Amino acid sequence: MLKNMVLITCLKIFFVRILDVSLGTFRTILVVKGKKLIASIIGFIEVAIWFMIVREALNTADNNFWIVIAYAGGFASGTYIGSFISEHFIEGNFGVQVITNKEDLVKFLRDNGYGVSVIDIKGHDIEQEKYMLFIEINKKKFDHLKTMIKKYDPKAFIVVNETKYVQNGYFR
Repeated sequence: MLKNMVLITCLKIFFVRILDVSLGTFRTILVVKGKKLIASIIGFIEVAIWFMIVREALNTADNNFWIVIAYAGGFASGTYIGSFISEHFIEGNFGVQVITNKEDLVKFLRDNGYGVSVIDIKGHDIEQEKYMLFIEINKKKFDHLKTMIKKYDPKAFIVVNETKYVQNGYFR
């Protein structure tokens, strides 16, 4: 009977930790994106859940190592699941910078629907012409863009930054 109670407690702690840590990960991303109100509401729910489960974990009569494993495992799993959820369900934009010596890459990308701004730059070898391309895209389109760039110029240098705010311009 005691083993069943410990098992039930461990499972409860594990799954509730997944829930509260997933909410925490999601909340953090919302804060970074400037969505303060919804992040605050999620934070309230997250801490209420956390408080209840920590109280239960600390008040178990058993000083059982399995409770620690359930708590830590729920935290780790919640971090992974929260990141997965955030990555797939929160809209976002990427600012992509590409350094290339292929001038035709600009036309290739524009012909495929991407808005591209270009500046001439000097690289390590100052004799060779190089171009820095600026492309703003929805993050869900990044893999497609990267594939196209690498197909056209396998040596292209690509830098990606998450964009907080975009106004005007051509956007795919």
